[in-house]
Amino acid sequence: MKILDRSIYLGPSLYAHFPVIRLTLDLGDLEDWPTARLGKGFQDALLEALPGLKKHGCSYREEGGFLRRMAEDDGTWLGHVFEHVAIELQQMAGIHVTFGRTRGNGEHGQYDVVFQYEQEDVGVEAARLGLRLLHHFLPKEIQPPHTDQDFDWEEERDAFIRSAQRRALGPSTASLVQAAEERNIPWIRLNQYSLVQFGHGCHARRIQATITSETRQIGVEIASDKEETNKMLGDLGLPVARQRMVYQEDHAVRAAHRIGLPVVIKPLNANHGRGVSINLDDEESIRLAFNNAQLHSRAVLVESFLSGFDHRLLVVNGTLVAASKRVPGHIIGDGKSTVEQLIEVVNQDPRRGIGHEKVLTQLELDYQANRLLELRGMTKDSVPEKDKVVYLRSTGNLSTGGTAVDVTDSLHPDNRMMAERAARAIGLDVCGVDFLTEDISVSYKVGGGGICEVNAAPGFRMHVAPSEGEPRDVAGPVMDMLFPEGSQSRIPIASITGTNGKTTTSRMISHIFKMSGKTTGLATTDGVYIDGQATVSGDMTGPTSARIVLRDPKVEVAVLETARGGILRRGLAYRQCDVGAVLNVQSDHLGLRGVETLEGLAKVKRIVVEIAKDTAVLNADDTLCLKMADHTQAKHICYVTMNSDHPLVRDHIRAEGRAVVLEKGMGGHMIAIYDKGQHIPLLWSHLIPATLDGRALHNVQNAMFAAAVAFSMGVDLEDIRHGLRTFDTTFFQAPGRMNIFHDHPFKVIMDYGHNPAAVRAMVKLVEQLPAKGKKRVVLAAPGDRRDVDVQEIAAICAKHFDHFLCRRDDNLRGRQAEEIPNLLRDSLWQSGVSADAIEIIPDEQEAVARALQASAKDDLLLVFADAIARTWNQIQEFQSSESDVEENEVISVPLVDPSSFGGFEALGLDEGVELIRDDRGVRIAASEETD
Repeated sequence: MKILDRSIYLGPSLYAHFPVIRLTLDLGDLEDWPTARLGKGFQDALLEALPGLKKHGCSYREEGGFLRRMAEDDGTWLGHVFEHVAIELQQMAGIHVTFGRTRGNGEHGQYDVVFQYEQEDVGVEAARLGLRLLHHFLPKEIQPPHTDQDFDWEEERDAFIRSAQRRALGPSTASLVQAAEERNIPWIRLNQYSLVQFGHGCHARRIQATITSETRQIGVEIASDKEETNKMLGDLGLPVARQRMVYQEDHAVRAAHRIGLPVVIKPLNANHGRGVSINLDDEESIRLAFNNAQLHSRAVLVESFLSGFDHRLLVVNGTLVAASKRVPGHIIGDGKSTVEQLIEVVNQDPRRGIGHEKVLTQLELDYQANRLLELRGMTKDSVPEKDKVVYLRSTGNLSTGGTAVDVTDSLHPDNRMMAERAARAIGLDVCGVDFLTEDISVSYKVGGGGICEVNAAPGFRMHVAPSEGEPRDVAGPVMDMLFPEGSQSRIPIASITGTNGKTTTSRMISHIFKMSGKTTGLATTDGVYIDGQATVSGDMTGPTSARIVLRDPKVEVAVLETARGGILRRGLAYRQCDVGAVLNVQSDHLGLRGVETLEGLAKVKRIVVEIAKDTAVLNADDTLCLKMADHTQAKHICYVTMNSDHPLVRDHIRAEGRAVVLEKGMGGHMIAIYDKGQHIPLLWSHLIPATLDGRALHNVQNAMFAAAVAFSMGVDLEDIRHGLRTFDTTFFQAPGRMNIFHDHPFKVIMDYGHNPAAVRAMVKLVEQLPAKGKKRVVLAAPGDRRDVDVQEIAAICAKHFDHFLCRRDDNLRGRQAEEIPNLLRDSLWQSGVSADAIEIIPDEQEAVARALQASAKDDLLLVFADAIARTWNQIQEFQSSESDVEENEVISVPLVDPSSFGGFEALGLDEGVELIRDDRGVRIAASEETD
């Protein structure tokens, strides 16, 4: 079996609305070996290695369902088995994943295997190990030559679990993530450890283990200094042990005698019980304990030994939420077995695992265990008496094999108040108070005891999964502290997709929000913009760019252009958006990444409306978009139509639904909003600069979508009007989208159009623009488009221009150097264009230079550009040979409001100078003799 392809999805994708891995698996000759043919030996070996497979329900949705699939009739194929193995391996590592799906992809013996994951590299490693395991269990006669004959399953399994535990969220962090999920608070893992962001943008909070973004650094510093903590609590009258800090072995012995034996020795700033030795009552053990402590900290504390059980009291936001009695890792003798054998028996407890994999951690015979055995005159080969308890640890930390018993309900009120007061004194929002006492139900004022330590970043495992007693929700109070009732954790998210227009529409929406006073994060084809400032350049329409926006602490609103490619490669970076908009589904990128039809493309693009929480904005003039209404769970559907008589939209409006409609009136075309039975005239289309007096119909439609999204996200009508009125198609506001350059004797329009629909829209615009001279076009198509798409682009332009320059993009995308230009030329010929009207200049810069040089006064040049910034600079810097001023030629920039300079009369214009008002504004015209 071979893995031919792999895709790792961060979020919603074609396969699921949560993270999954898709593998294309080729069974090769094993396609002829379903599980029934592989025999019972294969199945038994697999179940012995992975007994958890017995619980997999598979398509039967009941325990044992997968076993039935393997045994019934011919059984099932190894691609399906591989899916379940990858899931079960993750479950063995303590990761709760259940979803999987395997389907043939149309090629013989090939399957798309999809399975859920939590940590990306763990999911990938589960697949790798699962494949090796299946090869290992195959009958010898069909094993592939590369099968590892020395494969040691138990060793590989344990290594995988340890690796997974190193990468997985720790139990404390995982419990906080679960609490966030229960409250519908989004989260993003920020590194490979325990740094997690909860919430988005300006509402985000962060945690590292159980240190929160609200934890004060000074509190952490005090808690880390055990000596300072002891002194501070003692000064407040709280019960603490007597303590001395030492740096030398002899000083430790002297300090112990001054304090009074027995004593405890521990590092100044270690954690998890590392280097701690207790109940030391002789000089030799004190010296050994000091040297062990110095392995973890130069400074060592000697303190009086407080008898009693170790209790962890957890305080969150000043309130005690849980209490647990911690018992050090130990064994109980049976009079027959050695210490080493008893440890093996204890570790067989299914609740014990490696690291934090399970509720309990396995016991180990390490330095600490051997030292305690030695103090009792024992070794690993000693046989403890029956019922004798032998402790292998000095502390009750779960990470070293200890057990925990929940005692929250039996905690005495005085002890509760003592812990809360200690946490407030140190200044920690999440605080673990370690309290030693014989009986936690008796007040410390009566039963004695004392605080031996205060912990920043206390572990939650003992509380959420105690060995005995009731589990406590300790992560919930932390989430409620970070996000109090009524506070926000999410910023509004608009996800914009479609074949054409999504970049301009996204920019319009972002501009509207900026004009309304919001700090907007925009991810689009040319970069990420935070509050209008470019922060990252390049195509930023995938999940990585979305995360950049959602992680920025300044952002109040996210506007995310969402391209097909990013969805197919990595999925979306967010589980839900407030508004999902699909502008259109046109022929583009077909034949790439398995998308062969418009219907298949529509299925990809509709994901943004599948996850829309509030509103799905759909193009009612596009049948494929209309059908998406059946696939959304959004509260509202808002239709956008340029046909005021659209029957479905009319019915929708009569049912008090939401719609944005282009209506014809006496003054032109009015963009109107319908909502809850209201008719709201918004703006005349010709008042939107980006529409060129309403002639650029594709931008009229883009403006309608921008209005629909902004209105659905609660923007005031006047802010929408102001935003649209102040958005134009200059290179600054919309690079590569209908940028017009006027300062040559001829007009130049540059656009990024790279598919038939986009080219058609620009051709329609050119037809409406006056041009006294010739119309020229620099024509191209991306190399990864189908031949039929390239030919259609040329055919669309054929009858609308006088001169054609055919080029290619810098990136050939698998084509030969002149393949695209030749395809364009051939299609133009077939459409009736004469050969002398066509030039082939493959290089983009050379083609644009030739087009600029060939253009004369009053010509119109349309440039379809790929390298947007480079081409725009080339257009700006071009020096026309007809640059001399002629009589009545416009030579100035548009004037500002006349009132700002006292009116036109104040200009004192010379004879031969006149003012001209045209589509470019009010301008000065002069004869060549005029100064």
